[in-house]
Amino acid sequence: MKVPTPPDRHTLFDDVQGIFTGTLFVSLALVIFNQAGLLTGGTAGIAFVLHYATGISFGTLFFLVNLPFYWFSWRQMGREFTIKTFLAIGLLSLLTEWSPSVFDIAAIHPLYAALVGGLLLGTGCLFLARHRASLGGATIVTLYLQEKRGLRAGKMQMAIDSVVVLLALFVVPPDRVAWSVMAAVLMSLFLWVNHKPGRYTVT
Repeated sequence: MKVPTPPDRHTLFDDVQGIFTGTLFVSLALVIFNQAGLLTGGTAGIAFVLHYATGISFGTLFFLVNLPFYWFSWRQMGREFTIKTFLAIGLLSLLTEWSPSVFDIAAIHPLYAALVGGLLLGTGCLFLARHRASLGGATIVTLYLQEKRGLRAGKMQMAIDSVVVLLALFVVPPDRVAWSVMAAVLMSLFLWVNHKPGRYTVT
């Protein structure tokens, strides 16, 4: 039997374009969610809840909420993963602050926002995972458990995201929460199907 050839390590250019593209896709999803009054799970969801409750910008809150997770990432996932994650989070915070100044969504139905936003989130997070990066928080934990324990990241992300979105009932209308749950499920299903242990591993 022919032994599969190990994949080549990503070059610096590979990582830069992959992390930038993944972060850009996620930022577009978050702009769509903000316009439709939706939110997502994980630390981004926590930042959305705090944003809706306080009026503080999402980008600022997202960056601050992720700070405690860097220690875990450094200890369990390594320096490279943590640095890439820190850069992706910083870039996402900047993009979400900057994007409204260059384009505006006048109106969008929450069903369409949930569908497009959920798939954009899943695609962006998949790009980041393939380049050994994440957007912090729960994603760091789920990727760690997938790599070290063989647990499927999509399943765990679905459970965590749904809990965070349900907590938003305190500050977001129930119908928007329902659409947000749909988006979280779509994102997690996308990751569940496309991000499996051992697939596309870069050594």
